[in-house]
Amino acid sequence: MPNTHRLGDFQLSILSDGTYYLDGGSFFGVVPKTLWGRRVTADERNLVRVGENSLLVQTGEQNILVETGIGNKLNEKLKSIYGSQEKLLTSLAETGLRPDQIDIVINTHLHFDHCGWNTVMKDGAAVATFPNAVYYVQKGEWERAQEQSERDRISYISDNYNPLIHSGKMKLLNGTAEIVPGVRVELSPGHTRYLQSVIVESGGKTACYISDTIPTTNHLDIAWVMAYDCYPLDTMETKRKYYSRAVPEQWLTIFTHDHEVPWGYVEEERPGKMRIRQP
Repeated sequence: MPNTHRLGDFQLSILSDGTYYLDGGSFFGVVPKTLWGRRVTADERNLVRVGENSLLVQTGEQNILVETGIGNKLNEKLKSIYGSQEKLLTSLAETGLRPDQIDIVINTHLHFDHCGWNTVMKDGAAVATFPNAVYYVQKGEWERAQEQSERDRISYISDNYNPLIHSGKMKLLNGTAEIVPGVRVELSPGHTRYLQSVIVESGGKTACYISDTIPTTNHLDIAWVMAYDCYPLDTMETKRKYYSRAVPEQWLTIFTHDHEVPWGYVEEERPGKMRIRQP
């Protein structure tokens, strides 16, 4: 069953699309393998296993899904490379919900491993997996996806979002926005320029889906950023600003790619050195 946590009047659940594999060097950027290799084990191809964590927020009135994993639209070559598992809908079913009971979907950004289950193929066309949901993403993120630049076009699969734009089901945001009372998004630049984090507040408590700014608990250190980050110095600054609020206010942090520790409270063990306390 999914991990659950009570946040004030809200119920939070971690859903999983399974695990997949990424190059260890890319996952830890400029950090030498002699250091990151003490924390995670790579296989003979230097691949490390990472998680696909989505967040279900149940407010009592609406069911909100943050992030939709890799999905099931990868071709056979990419499936063999990443070893994707396509488990999100099964994980959702374990909560007792059906796709048509999701009211809102929030994508932090549009890389294929974060929005793959936005759509499924039906009669040769991509249609909404969650037919009654309104989808949200930043306008600047969608515009970047349309550029198909040499730097990151491999990360964007248009069937994950363009059909939703064309049908009017996906709404484009411009910066900080309240989605519903108690759930808002804020820009968290670094991994992409317009990545948005999702902040959930209820009963005087706060949780944050920080997305690829801090993909796992092994990336807590300010300088441990991914080579996939388009603006790594911005990622570092975003982490500093995040810790300045999340640590003293004891925010529950959700880690998008940690298959072992999906969430926890970040604490400062000593100046500049963070650790995680599990709920």
